Amino acid sequence: MGIGDVSKRVLLGRKLRSSQLGETLLPKRIALPVFASDALSSVAYAPDEIFIMLSLAGASAYVWSWKIGIAVALVMIAVVASYRQTVHAYPSGGGDYEVATVNLGRTAGTTVASALLVDYVLTVAVSISSGAQYAASAIPSLSGHEVIVATVAVVLLMSMNLRGIRESGSFFAIPTYAFMVAILGMALFGLYRLAMGDLPEVESAAFTMEVEPGYGDSMTTFALLFLLARAFSSGCAALTGVEAISNGVPAFRRPKSRNAATTLLLLALIAVTMMLSIIVLANQMGLQMVDPDDLERLTVNGAPLPAGYDQHTAISQIADALFQDFRLGFYFVVTVTGIILVLAANTAFNGFPVLGSILAKDGYAPRALGSRGDRLAYSNGILFLAVMAIVLIVAFDAEPTRLIQLYIVGVFVSFNLSQLGMIRHWTRHLRSERDPAVRRKMYQSRIINAIGLSMTAVVLVIVLITKFFAGAWITILAMIVFFLIMRGIHKHYESVNEELAADEEDKVMPTRVHAIVLVSKLHKPTLRALAFAKATRPNVLEGVYVSTDAAATARLLEEWDDRNIDVPLKVLHSPYRELVRPIVEYATEIRQANPRGVVSVYIPEYVVGRWWEQLLHNQTALRLKGRLLFTPGVMVTSVPYQLRSSELVLDREDQSGFWVRPTDLREGGGRNPSNRSNRQIQR
Repeated sequence: MGIGDVSKRVLLGRKLRSSQLGETLLPKRIALPVFASDALSSVAYAPDEIFIMLSLAGASAYVWSWKIGIAVALVMIAVVASYRQTVHAYPSGGGDYEVATVNLGRTAGTTVASALLVDYVLTVAVSISSGAQYAASAIPSLSGHEVIVATVAVVLLMSMNLRGIRESGSFFAIPTYAFMVAILGMALFGLYRLAMGDLPEVESAAFTMEVEPGYGDSMTTFALLFLLARAFSSGCAALTGVEAISNGVPAFRRPKSRNAATTLLLLALIAVTMMLSIIVLANQMGLQMVDPDDLERLTVNGAPLPAGYDQHTAISQIADALFQDFRLGFYFVVTVTGIILVLAANTAFNGFPVLGSILAKDGYAPRALGSRGDRLAYSNGILFLAVMAIVLIVAFDAEPTRLIQLYIVGVFVSFNLSQLGMIRHWTRHLRSERDPAVRRKMYQSRIINAIGLSMTAVVLVIVLITKFFAGAWITILAMIVFFLIMRGIHKHYESVNEELAADEEDKVMPTRVHAIVLVSKLHKPTLRALAFAKATRPNVLEGVYVSTDAAATARLLEEWDDRNIDVPLKVLHSPYRELVRPIVEYATEIRQANPRGVVSVYIPEYVVGRWWEQLLHNQTALRLKGRLLFTPGVMVTSVPYQLRSSELVLDREDQSGFWVRPTDLREGGGRNPSNRSNRQIQR
């Protein structure tokens, strides 16, 4: 086994057969942390964004924070209820894309797909960047190196997912459940101390916050409404990740739809509880937060904050105050929060590859995205997602507040089209359904989807109005680019399929076959190619030699005659010492002379076992094949000749243990043959 194979096995583990796909399906206890970690982790940054937006009007505007939190919670409940209908109606894993395509048409489906692809990339970038910020809060030496930390985290997460979702899901379950225990435990402890009357203040409670010019007491009613809308749209980042469960239904164990619906319900209950608890505690403990680029608005006793001050997140400030006498509790909360933010990106690493495979199947994405890797994961989709996320992290300096402005536009576009598609789905089925009980259930589902559509449509309008010039236009532009690329790919595949469609003319035999064996010198590879070409019984067979040196040409002709080879040898003179062009021109002339015939070119090639030997051989053959493949009516055949060094490759295959014997098909397994002769026969 080569170094590359060893490294691959260490990183990914042993290969899995296609028949083992069922072993990778997830029970609910594993599916919850795998698919819901994104939405659950949003409590680590969604409350922060609400407070940061409200801070423009000063600390007095924080009185609206809990009301905005309730509004976000209501939207989340409506969206989750809507998606519970989706997973029952469309359990194949297409999610919003399938719903929109089936009920609204291909254009709507492609729009949803482009929105989801952008949202998945942003999910990874935002979650990982936020996790890097938490890491910098817990470990001061990491401050200023968030981009490096985030990039490393993406690479590690990519590696885990390449091992397969079942294995990575089991690994992610512990920190996700630890995060739930940490946040809910901290919330219960804080609410208990609030009831007892000894709730402490956070570190930022001692700060004084200056009002942004144009806000405060002089702010008009319209300006206040716009500010509340901005805070609400930022808080709606808590809804991202909900759609991933509907895209990942095939990964659940049976009954798939029921298990996915149950996971959605658990997600909503836990996420809403944690988010509202954080907002209430932050208000009661005097939290004050501003945009990280606007820290000069915070002062301490009239003096500016110290140089290099790092504004800690809401959760870290609350945990620091509550566990002032129990530092282990503080480090536990901050650590698991940072970890869950990194692992939250796993939701995208599970949803993006599945969606990519469906798009590839439908012809809207490269077919490579539909191929499973050694561990039965969609490896190409995972790699593509990781690269795109790293580009965003580097471009936006791993700053969640900057990335959040690009966020949630795409997901609410897919929310709206999905809910509209579900309404049409139920309406269509109601026309043919006659069972009263089933009809009542369909009416109920349609009402739920209508409520969900109403809420998500309002949120989308608010998001577009409040975030367009703050960065949402970049997301919209990215969606348009993805949309055009997917339509272009689909158009290409359709034109290729139309061009390759078989018809009666394809059954017509060529009138004659003119075979050419390329000769560089008279040796074993050339003689083998001549013998093989004879066996194909062409109408005309000849050897072709390109002459660049008169003396060498004379020696070859003399040796050809001495060996009495019964194949004519044609010499093509090349005054400019070109080797490829004379052969291409000669083959083209033969083809033009007989348009209904074909020209078959046989090229002897060396088979070598070392990479550097490939650099020393076959270069002319590669160039020639590249040119001849574009010549109509010319067929190219490589005739391999194995040099002794090629046995090194066979030895490596033996050592890898992946050699397959014919009897392995009956025995269900197999190892490499014990001796070289058996192996060569099987080849």
